[in-house]
Amino acid sequence: MQKILIANRGEIAVRIIKTVRKMGIKSVAVYSDVDRSTPHVGLADEAVLIGAAAPSESYLSIPRIIAAARSTGADAIHPGYGFLSENAEFARAVVDAGMTFIGPTPEAMEIMGSKLMAKKAVSKYGIPMVPGTDTAIQNTSEALTFARSIGFPVLIKASAGGGGKGMRIVEQEEEFESQLERAQSEALKAFGDDSVFVEKYITSPRHIEIQILADQHGNCIHMGERECSIQRRHQKVIEEAPSALLTDEMRNEMGQAAIGVAKSCDYVGAGTVEFIVDQDVKFFFLEMNTRLQVEHPVTEMTTGYDLVEQQIRVARGEVLAIKQTDIKSSGHAIELRVYAEDPMDNFMPGTGALIRYSPPVGDGIRVDDGLREGLEIPIHYDPMIAKLVVHAKTRPMAIQKMASAIREYTIEGVPNTLVFGAFVMQSDAFRSGDFNTHFVRDHFTPKELNPNAETVKVAALVASKLQTEHKMQLRVIHNPVSETKSL
Repeated sequence: MQKILIANRGEIAVRIIKTVRKMGIKSVAVYSDVDRSTPHVGLADEAVLIGAAAPSESYLSIPRIIAAARSTGADAIHPGYGFLSENAEFARAVVDAGMTFIGPTPEAMEIMGSKLMAKKAVSKYGIPMVPGTDTAIQNTSEALTFARSIGFPVLIKASAGGGGKGMRIVEQEEEFESQLERAQSEALKAFGDDSVFVEKYITSPRHIEIQILADQHGNCIHMGERECSIQRRHQKVIEEAPSALLTDEMRNEMGQAAIGVAKSCDYVGAGTVEFIVDQDVKFFFLEMNTRLQVEHPVTEMTTGYDLVEQQIRVARGEVLAIKQTDIKSSGHAIELRVYAEDPMDNFMPGTGALIRYSPPVGDGIRVDDGLREGLEIPIHYDPMIAKLVVHAKTRPMAIQKMASAIREYTIEGVPNTLVFGAFVMQSDAFRSGDFNTHFVRDHFTPKELNPNAETVKVAALVASKLQTEHKMQLRVIHNPVSETKSL
């Protein structure tokens, strides 16, 4: 493996390029026309313009990415996360083009990409699953009868995709039919597949996931858990490792269950098995993410292993050098996803330029970002600015370090989630470890964040107006690259 193309952008592209460089492998970045000046373009050995800002014309275009790889002589492609990372068609196209796809097989993606297929596959391994239908809903009355049998509330879920799309909580029987129609419509719009199923709704869930790593020779290990229960809109904002909830016995039990899930689809590479834990501390299989997770740094900081490096080694056909007994969790790590979102306004995404941008530095502080001061946050992509990760000897020390790092982080020009992170770090519920996925609903309101919320909104509007007036005065950043091509 001599040259790897990274089929992504932003912080994850930067993060992957750094490991590729460390391993002595050449890197190729791809970029859309609005990403010309972003750090990942300048950091790579080569960069290729693949199209317009719209993802369908750039980062989601399989032909353009394959053409970029061929034109630069890349012999492997790393998909990162998001975009095409869990697209089986893309993985097949990479292999058909004579290159190595750094990830699982297309078949494993297809099995785990469908929640119904995944449930069928893992059922052979005796892994606990939430009571629910085994097939997509075909008949509304039969589905309602099943819902009655397991008791309300129930959850209607899309078989494909994730991120909370095509998901509806049904509290009362009379709501079932209308919520079913909404879930199917949303699933069809988001994933091109309106298949949905019903399962029992866990009312006070914890979201805990297990990192696994498997090679092409039948070896598979787990690398501990990540607690991902602090969420908004069913999407994670804060993750930590290890979880304050698990005992060593439960940690091992969930780890073995995750290995069983991986074996059920002959998984290869780094992947994550997600579980729901109920109020009685019983866990149930939720789904498997067949890619590198956004929150992988907390596992790297507690285990000491570079997951991207392990992905590349596995893709090269190497035997996994890490044994289960080698995995020792050290200390505690917490990650805050720093989004350009306004916690004062239901976490609505924002765009604009980073007028001031200065991340914190220090021992045990890691910032994965893909932007610089003066650059724009475009409307076309996920509004993540960075991932702020801290590591310390104990959980209370990690919480304190995160609070300090947030205070030292300067972001001006766009609303962001730093202030929400600060709120969580001082929250009694979070500090005690007694929280669930309803943390935002149960513990957070804009007034608690800032009693002068309306004043802040007015100030933000004024700042936005000033930003527009002075936009042309912002300095333009140029990132030289060794070679830039256009496709």
